Amino acid sequence: MKTIYFVAGEVSADNHGAALMRSLRKLDPELKFIGRGGPQMQQVAGNQFKNWIGDAAVLGLWEVLRKYGYFRKQFRETLKEILASKPDVVVLIDYPGFNLRLAHALQRQSPQQKVIYYISPQVWAWNPGRIKRMAPSVDLVLCIFPFEADLYKKSGIPAVFVGHPMIERLQARKIDVERDSDLIGLFPGSRLREVRKIFPVMIETARLLLQARPTLHFQVAAASEQLAGEMNKALAAKTPLPLSRGEGRVRGATSQNHHAIQIKVGETAEIMQCAWAGIVASGSATLEAAYFRTPFVLVYKVAWPTYLAARLVVNVKHLGMPNLLADKEVVPEFIQQQAKPDAIAKAAQPLMEDTRTRDRMISEFDAIISKLGSSGASERAARAILKEIGRPA
Repeated sequence: MKTIYFVAGEVSADNHGAALMRSLRKLDPELKFIGRGGPQMQQVAGNQFKNWIGDAAVLGLWEVLRKYGYFRKQFRETLKEILASKPDVVVLIDYPGFNLRLAHALQRQSPQQKVIYYISPQVWAWNPGRIKRMAPSVDLVLCIFPFEADLYKKSGIPAVFVGHPMIERLQARKIDVERDSDLIGLFPGSRLREVRKIFPVMIETARLLLQARPTLHFQVAAASEQLAGEMNKALAAKTPLPLSRGEGRVRGATSQNHHAIQIKVGETAEIMQCAWAGIVASGSATLEAAYFRTPFVLVYKVAWPTYLAARLVVNVKHLGMPNLLADKEVVPEFIQQQAKPDAIAKAAQPLMEDTRTRDRMISEFDAIISKLGSSGASERAARAILKEIGRPA
């Protein structure tokens, strides 16, 4: 029986990891999965698999420093588990701050251990020179963006472009629905610190948009009940928004129940397909919005120490992945001090009212998504992993 040790530390990596596990199981039902990730991966692997995402998924320099003791302990435990279990391969999924250090530690302490990196770290964004440092520690990189494979190969790291696993996941979430021309989707992120920084800006932006167009209403995508509770607190702290057209179906944070903002848990894909336009926090949701052809404005805010630290190491012209893939600003970006409600509202209005602006952005989205490959990324990744560990697939 072959054993695979997985390490995933965020919600999106848990999604991709679970899909990869299911594809691996289809190809080889005898595989044993151990390691750490989230609830979806645990559901596939069984109770011996550790669900640590609630504590591991952090954002920002300060939060990482604050939890340094926790991460140091987890790092030691993970390394100890791998060295003791001697898996046929370790599959690292995204989460570069932890996983790259783990790969280097394994190379030092167990040079024969095979390591595969899935959802390759975006070292091309921070510092392309770091790719060469990965070479001794990683046996194979499974890339989700087409240009990444060449970058890794040039540095001597075997790499395969498998396509983006998002495609198959979102295909399954497609619904036949007509867009509501008065509905704006709000997507403030999947981490608590993101929501605390970004959602208040979105509330004020919604207020400005409502003043210009009173028939509007808003739906917010919450990744969990915990985040929905945090959003409700933010709404309760604000002066209630004016009544909107859909009062009967709109709920807010207070017992007055007259906000024009409705919070929905676990319905990101549905909101993106129903909304006329969106305001989206930078992250995987930007590609999801592009896939669902939802015109949007990108917003992002973090704590200032985190932002300043990132500016020192990130070397890209754009933050949003659709803009990076297009190598131009397809989507307006409002980052940090630029993320002001009046500027965001001004950028969102043409996406609501100007057909040519909307169509141009949607056409760009179609070209961007076509670069990500066809459905089946998880199966292609699974076959590459089995080939690497010597099991025919």
